[in-house]
Amino acid sequence: MKRVITYGTYDLLHYGHVNLLRRAKEYGDYLIVALSTDEFNWESKQKKCYFSYEIRKQLVESIRYVDLVIPEESWEQKINDIKEYHVDTFVMGDDWKGKFDFLKDYCDVVYLPRTPEISTTQIKKDLGK
Repeated sequence: MKRVITYGTYDLLHYGHVNLLRRAKEYGDYLIVALSTDEFNWESKQKKCYFSYEIRKQLVESIRYVDLVIPEESWEQKINDIKEYHVDTFVMGDDWKGKFDFLKDYCDVVYLPRTPEISTTQIKKDLGK
């Protein structure tokens, strides 16, 4: 079984997120999503989420391409996650291109193109948030 992992906040879930998860699942049989916790988002990214971790987790778990959701609590946990879950492929959006190349020592690293016309940042901007 080929295992794939991706990371993200997935706040204000939209079709760009679903597109990324669908394409990530194409790299394997089992897709793990490491979902940023509220604390990690605030303390490390200075981002306040609209939806709580628990609600975002329920939303991401409901997507048919996703097999497991785990908490992302730090930037440093990626190597441990790859080892613990026997990950074959790490997938991220291409806005992160090159940032995770150090993981190539542990698994394949793939950067997928983003869905260009949609982003959580744009949604928040359009809503005046």
